[in-house]
Amino acid sequence: MHQLIEYLLAYGVILVFLNVLLEQLGLPIPALPTIVVAGALCARNQFETTDVVLAALSACLIADTIWYFMGRRYGRGVLGTLCKVSLSPASCVRQTESFFDRWGARSLLFAKFIPGFSTIAPPLSGATKLPLATFLFFDTFGSLAWIAAGFIPGLIFHRAIDRAMETLENLGSGALALVGAALILFIIVKWIQRRNFYTFLRTSRISGDELQELIEKGAHPLIFDVRSPVARRTDPRKIPGAIIIDEVGMDAALAGLDPDREIVLYCT
Repeated sequence: MHQLIEYLLAYGVILVFLNVLLEQLGLPIPALPTIVVAGALCARNQFETTDVVLAALSACLIADTIWYFMGRRYGRGVLGTLCKVSLSPASCVRQTESFFDRWGARSLLFAKFIPGFSTIAPPLSGATKLPLATFLFFDTFGSLAWIAAGFIPGLIFHRAIDRAMETLENLGSGALALVGAALILFIIVKWIQRRNFYTFLRTSRISGDELQELIEKGAHPLIFDVRSPVARRTDPRKIPGAIIIDEVGMDAALAGLDPDREIVLYCT
């Protein structure tokens, strides 16, 4: 942690800018610790508050605007690519679309506080053709709230942060090893869950060609489109004859159906 202070003192707000930019572009490089320490340095008059906030805000807006135009240009393809690297790909797109469908542009006000949604929200805004001015308005205030969540505690509790950094330094490499082991264990558990999910999918999945063959044989399967409203807006294509239902009404829609009849559900 003392090395972080040394780097900040050596490279100034440029380090804050680059750290925030890389994190917002999707790299696993946490920026909040840097912002917290920068806040503590501002309390000691070693940094200017305005410089730190503007550097972090500029980095957020640059990265988010890049993702916005990526979503506007490539649509849902960007979301799928981003969620492929998620440890929970099965729920990544669905959850982010649910947030966006419920709150719209206002979701940008708290997007950066929700893991996963922080990276997905900007391209999703572009894919849904949210006006750029509206996107920048809400994204600016959301970014400022996120920056403040790290900067203000560093500014106010800078003495406690100094003591905490000294404690961590005294713990030495043992503390880092413990944190690293916990992180590795978490990744292993999520990987096993992901593998089990894909194994389940392979046993219950039907391809487009198989569905077409089923229809041609006269099986008359019931086809339900369970995509979110946001997904249907960004990709209006649908299987002919499919019935649109949402997650809430799924149980009611399936109740009383002939158990011998083939039922096919599809989503994103």
